[in-house]
Amino acid sequence: MIRPAVKDDFPQIAKIWNQIIRDTAATFTNAEKEVAELVQAKAAGRPFFVAEQDGKVVGFATYFPFRSGPGYARTKEHTIQLTPDARGKGFGRGLMEAVEDHARDAGVHTIWAGISSENPDGKAFHAALGYEEIAVLPEVGRKFGRWMDLILMRKVL
Repeated sequence: MIRPAVKDDFPQIAKIWNQIIRDTAATFTNAEKEVAELVQAKAAGRPFFVAEQDGKVVGFATYFPFRSGPGYARTKEHTIQLTPDARGKGFGRGLMEAVEDHARDAGVHTIWAGISSENPDGKAFHAALGYEEIAVLPEVGRKFGRWMDLILMRKVL
């Protein structure tokens, strides 16, 4: 089931996100997410959606400003993360449909994905959903002692 996140979901969202931050190159950050930070972001209007299976959150997606400034108001970037056991079961597609529908209803024109070059599954997933590769930014991220490229993919809503 895909649904909007509620306050009680944020400990599980943080757990999923932090495991990915700690253990993978899917994101370049090493700063883990705090539950209070996520709750505050939702309270400030940032939408979060969760995938739930058997009463447990197994993934989430959210979107946020691509860049600051009024000229970018209708351009957003998203994040989507799933637990390993939830992959390949349609949860990712469902979460992206929820994010894209919400963004479209809010007047968003384009939504972007920033994907680590070390995440080929993320690139393939987005391509299957109609995202087109726009640019590769070489060696803009550093994690685990190595430089990584960032792939920017876009979908016009």
